[in-house]
Amino acid sequence: MSFELMAPLMFAGLVVLLLSGYPVAFALAANGLLFAFLGIQAGFFDASLMQALPERVYGILSNQTLLAIPFFTFMGLVLERSGMAEDLLDTIGRLFGRVRGGLAYAVVFVGALLAATTGVMAASVIAMGLISLPIMLRYGYDKRLAAGVIAASGTLAQIIPPSIVLIVLADQLGASVGDMYAGAVVPGLVLAGLYMAYVLSVTLTKPQAAPALPVSARAESPGRLARRVVVTLVPPLVLIFLVLGTIFLGVATPTEGGALGAVGALVLAALHRRLKPDMLKQALDSTAKLTSFVIFILIGSTVFSLVFRGVDGDRWIEGLLTALPGGELGFLVAVNLIVFLLAFFLDFFEIAFIIVPLLAPVALKLGIDPIWFGVLLGVNMQTSFMHPPFGFALFYLRSVAPKEIKTSDIYWGAVPFVVIQVAMVVLVLAFPQLVGHAPIAAATDIIEAPVEGDAGGSFLPPEWK
Repeated sequence: MSFELMAPLMFAGLVVLLLSGYPVAFALAANGLLFAFLGIQAGFFDASLMQALPERVYGILSNQTLLAIPFFTFMGLVLERSGMAEDLLDTIGRLFGRVRGGLAYAVVFVGALLAATTGVMAASVIAMGLISLPIMLRYGYDKRLAAGVIAASGTLAQIIPPSIVLIVLADQLGASVGDMYAGAVVPGLVLAGLYMAYVLSVTLTKPQAAPALPVSARAESPGRLARRVVVTLVPPLVLIFLVLGTIFLGVATPTEGGALGAVGALVLAALHRRLKPDMLKQALDSTAKLTSFVIFILIGSTVFSLVFRGVDGDRWIEGLLTALPGGELGFLVAVNLIVFLLAFFLDFFEIAFIIVPLLAPVALKLGIDPIWFGVLLGVNMQTSFMHPPFGFALFYLRSVAPKEIKTSDIYWGAVPFVVIQVAMVVLVLAFPQLVGHAPIAAATDIIEAPVEGDAGGSFLPPEWK
């Protein structure tokens, strides 16, 4: 075995392990340790590099940015059980119910609002699937449209702040979470607008697929409904300001904003009289599981990346991507195609912790702004939650959907929204001002620095943070 083959073989070995269904965290670590052993035996790998591993693992566990993940996860899970989603869907559904497609518009609106308050996709999809889907079917909505709009609206939690996706991407790219949040606001809202535009097109071409609610279902007087809308919207809007407002104003860090959100969620649950020991136990249990999952994948990816760079894997990847025709645009097109295709087989965490660290040094070398690049990847990775047959949003919706909804209805209903998400990727590429950051950094900002990452998994130097 020659030294030049070590990196390609190591990458191919990882692909085989992942496709075999072996747990991601252990596949990453086992692959790294295996090739470290082979490299040491063949004289291609310096064993002293492994001494850096304990410090890198400690760096992951002490990473303040990643502390925001359990806070936002806990906040979303508590809000799911506090009754806020149910109240919002009922009230906004009545408000939009007089027009064709009103329930679908309400689902998109509430999905965006829940995204801005919870940041957890599973909570949004499950809540809207349990509450809205039976009502939409009862009033004659097309099964595929109903399933698709609920799954797609739930995934808005992955791009609209305080998204966990954006936290992980910011950490992997060495960027500011606050700046990443600010850059993702407009693309997230535009995407929600595109969902509504699609619903409008369906109501114009197939009115029977999304009828208006009958008068009996919206008998509430306009005055009383208006007061009810105000009362229902005020708590989540206050929570949004507590979380995002304090972060954008620089008053709080994302981690502190997440802590504020968690406290706010507990207050809302108490106001709804649903702050009970069983609910708290479930929320804490799910939060601990997700946090442990993220940490173990990070540790595995650290082992893999340390060995992969030790066998010059970073230079191999860089050579492949920088040799593409078209310069920066060619790189961006290729990266988006790769991420889109991988999303059929890998979930977001796997892409974020395996693929993004390999792409970050190349993006740095080409001078691509990390905020713009992170938002672009975030929009693209959002499709991983909607891809048939492995999209997690589709799995969550299937678990709560009524029996009359077939799995094929959910899959076909998701297809138009996947197309819309791809169109959003094109829009971010074509109109970078949507993110508020120039896609290519100034020449003076392009730093020819070694791609040695910090202990938290970032590959960019401090000047980019």
